[in-house]
Amino acid sequence: MLALQGDFREHLNVLRKFGADAVPVRRPTELAKIDGLVIPGGESSVMDKLSRTFHLREPLIKAIQSGLPVYGTCAGMIMLSKNILDGIKGQQSLGAIDINVRRNAFGSQLDSFEVDLPIPVLGEPPLHAVFIRAPVIERVGEGVEKIATLADGRVVAAEQGQILVTSFHPEMTEDHRFHKYFLEKVRKAA
Repeated sequence: MLALQGDFREHLNVLRKFGADAVPVRRPTELAKIDGLVIPGGESSVMDKLSRTFHLREPLIKAIQSGLPVYGTCAGMIMLSKNILDGIKGQQSLGAIDINVRRNAFGSQLDSFEVDLPIPVLGEPPLHAVFIRAPVIERVGEGVEKIATLADGRVVAAEQGQILVTSFHPEMTEDHRFHKYFLEKVRKAA
């Protein structure tokens, strides 16, 4: 669990409920000891700056390129994207999944919303999704699978190999099928 900023505690609690030995990661030495990583929601530009301050950016890129399973929610999705369409000056992504992402695509905090999403890879029932200042995927590259879209067609969840991303916050609900789905990726990769 990348624990530089954001709602990492909520993710840690969910992962531990599934029996995962989930630990906060803030330094390269901690990153080297894990089998999978969740990058939480929060403020993507702050996470980017802190990843460089704590010398985690390059080790993160190398770990992901070496096959580390990673799940990014909201700001984590922005961090993992190939391109940030409206990032702040100097903001960098990790380039892990071939998608273009628009930050705060739905508006401000006041425009946050919840919706039930059909997600075939998770089965029935539809997943209750919480969107808070959420990004949206505006371009999906070759090899990226769309796994959830809104009724208007906007892509809000995708995966490419060991990388899983969602615009929304599954840790904020009682439905933790995305965490279980991610832990299965980690188990298979270990």
